[in-house]
Amino acid sequence: MTTWTADELNTIGNSEELEISPRKRDGSLRKPLPVWVIRVGDGLYIRSMNGLTGAWYRGVQESHLGHIKSGGIDCDVTFIEEPDTAINDRIDSEYLQKYGRYGASLIRKMTDSGPRSATIKLLPLAKDS
Repeated sequence: MTTWTADELNTIGNSEELEISPRKRDGSLRKPLPVWVIRVGDGLYIRSMNGLTGAWYRGVQESHLGHIKSGGIDCDVTFIEEPDTAINDRIDSEYLQKYGRYGASLIRKMTDSGPRSATIKLLPLAKDS
């Protein structure tokens, strides 16, 4: 694992969404799906709207590895569950700031306990991983 560069954090964090492709057990990638992305500090986070039962979230659980594309950035990542309540509170606030224009009901859905329990931190993999 490695860390995001400042440019990657800004580019991905300011993007409306990113495409994730979780890696299957056999090493192949699943079909890319668009998801909202939140930046908190030096971290990038995504959530499954359907919580732990969401199809892409279940796919992430197979290997915790995958691929993302966003704003011209195209890289392999590892998916790490984020259980920290304080971080999740900050992510909730960022959802409201970034996506509030989509309506209060959608933001309430994304900050509910189901999606919060399916919060994933994205970490880039080193190029030789």
